[in-house]
Amino acid sequence: MGGTQTIKTDVVIVGAGPAGLGLAIELGLRGVDCVVVERNERVGYAPRAKTTNVRTREHFRRWGIAGALRAASPLGVSYPSNVVFVTRLAGHELARFENAFYCAPGRNPLYSEHAQWIPQYSVEEVMRRRAESLPTVRILFRHELKGFEQDGQGVRAQAADLASGQPLSLHGAYLVGADGARSTVREMLGIAMQGTYGLSANTNIIFRAPGLAQAHRHGPAIMYWQVNGESPSLVGPMDSGDKWFFMGTGVARGQQFDPAGVAQQIAAATGIAMPYEILSSDEWTASKLIGERYTDRRVFLAGDACHLHPPFGGYGMNMGVADSVDLGWKLAATLQGWGGPGLLASYEAERRPVHERVMDEAVANHALLGNQLWRDGLEADDEAGRALRAQVGALIQANKLREFVTLGVVLGYRYDGSPIVVGDGTAPPADDYLNYVPSARPGSLAPHAWLHDGSSLYDHFGPGFTLLATAGADEGDIERALSEARQAGVPLTVARPREAVLGDLYRARLALVRPDQHVAWRGDTWTPGVLGTATGWRTAAARA
Repeated sequence: MGGTQTIKTDVVIVGAGPAGLGLAIELGLRGVDCVVVERNERVGYAPRAKTTNVRTREHFRRWGIAGALRAASPLGVSYPSNVVFVTRLAGHELARFENAFYCAPGRNPLYSEHAQWIPQYSVEEVMRRRAESLPTVRILFRHELKGFEQDGQGVRAQAADLASGQPLSLHGAYLVGADGARSTVREMLGIAMQGTYGLSANTNIIFRAPGLAQAHRHGPAIMYWQVNGESPSLVGPMDSGDKWFFMGTGVARGQQFDPAGVAQQIAAATGIAMPYEILSSDEWTASKLIGERYTDRRVFLAGDACHLHPPFGGYGMNMGVADSVDLGWKLAATLQGWGGPGLLASYEAERRPVHERVMDEAVANHALLGNQLWRDGLEADDEAGRALRAQVGALIQANKLREFVTLGVVLGYRYDGSPIVVGDGTAPPADDYLNYVPSARPGSLAPHAWLHDGSSLYDHFGPGFTLLATAGADEGDIERALSEARQAGVPLTVARPREAVLGDLYRARLALVRPDQHVAWRGDTWTPGVLGTATGWRTAAARA
């Protein structure tokens, strides 16, 4: 075995899940050199997520791979994203939610991309191909992080090739731990996770069952919640080839895995006797945990490495991608010299409140599962049973809507109080999990609109900052903003769509939109210095 190989890069990323791959793409598209270290030999190990929400799909559009993800959908993008509550697949229907998570294709004025029900391993494969297509991105599979040191100049990480044992030294300006719930980076930093561990123990099973989709009368859906006294559980189609998932608590933690016993459990839960071929099973624990901090000088945490919550609502993978988007453009700006010292410091300040809100939503959804919905007599084929099912169905409709119709959370999160956002003194809208009301109030996601040429407004935003000029904007103001950007070396694109609706949406003649499509400032005349605040060189001060 030879000596230690040394690789010099800008950013070392540990973990090739959605957060790590998203960061690699974000950096690679900005010409930043990065190396991803992943201990497995490929992407997609035991992922459970299946919901790629509208905001994540909008990032995929910006990255040029929304079409590739659409093409990778094993069930087809037109497959109905219904969620159906039943006593069991062979039993009675209790309630249903149609177009859950907004997966239906078609143009919606509120967003540029619909959501998609697709296994996480398929999502990761699309992301991997995009990352590896970028000349400044390198992914090292079967490599494990062994340690790192940092100083004022950079980070030196030690890794090893798990196949050959060859040691590897990685020298970068920054290191990001996107290595999941059991984060090695977090452990090496000594960062504790705070909150509640062990809200529930769960088992995720993947199985093959040809003909199961035709063996019940509830129609196509992405999830069937089974509410019965024997095995309250979730079951639904996972992939082509009659692959399904089953989530329940039937295999006790630490118990030896018995495929025959699991197959019997699934048959009992569904009420459908047929061959069930068990493909995999893994145990997991639902918890509500958040890192006591996300940063240690030149090392950052993203995704599950710094926040964990129950999966109900489909937020987890999507939040990891959003972390990478926020951190990615800030790292690139800092490395390229136009980002100031306050830019990276704003990462945790912006993302932590979002995480806390989403974690509360996920825990609220977790509070009402199949075992809490069960009532003795729910499956009875008599008048009392019908009345009980109507009662439970009403309870489901009243309490589970916030799990499947969540645009207010997915698009309505804001970076209130961020040090790199210039407030305008307007009051924030009320938090609403259901209803999303677009707002150009600084810190909010830039309101979306379809333009008359068929393009999305977002398609006209540049890779750096964008100055959106609506009707009535003064050309002198635009030139002053461009001049300020040139002097500071800040990439600034000017977008001048003529659609009158934009004035109503943005309520200002000018809006400064960040690389992540959030509004940094708005006003009717250009204010010198706002670009310095938005890029971390000045301290924000809200106007009264």
